Amino acid sequence: MAAFCRLPSAFSKLMNPYENPRTPKLTVDAWIRDTKGRLLLVQRGRPPFEGHWGLPGGFCEWGETTEACCAREALEETGLTVEVGTLLGVYSRPGRDPRGHNVTVLYDCPRFTGEPKGGDDAAEARWFSPKEIARLPFAFDHGEIIAGLLSSRRSRRRAAGPSRRGRRAAPRGSASRARRRT
Repeated sequence: MAAFCRLPSAFSKLMNPYENPRTPKLTVDAWIRDTKGRLLLVQRGRPPFEGHWGLPGGFCEWGETTEACCAREALEETGLTVEVGTLLGVYSRPGRDPRGHNVTVLYDCPRFTGEPKGGDDAAEARWFSPKEIARLPFAFDHGEIIAGLLSSRRSRRRAAGPSRRGRRAAPRGSASRARRRT
């Protein structure tokens, strides 16, 4: 038989998110890549990390879904209208933001319209190739997030095998080549 212990009332208040005002804040970021494989980043226009680069995103508003927040923040910071796709990750390390404990939800935004232009608290919005990304100063933990996602996507592509362009033609006289001639 399990024994239950009674926690002091101070603990129950701390554990209840409706009674404890010290709970993490929710942010949402957008992963936007163009057809050339470049990633869209924004340069922060205010502290913390003013002048550093990061993924477009921001704080979720009361009554807003994370998907709606992603689309709103992408539009405000980049001028792009995005289609919010799959969830890429949730990042919750308590020290990732000097303003306090913030948890971010990152979505892939596979389709978009418009031309990127910095807005709201983003001084600039710009496309970067993976090589260029490696040399940037990043805000928050965005450098780690981006490096991890770029690395995992490269690994998946390698595991899937060569692309159609990378495949070698079938040798002369092989069955697949013979079928194409008939």
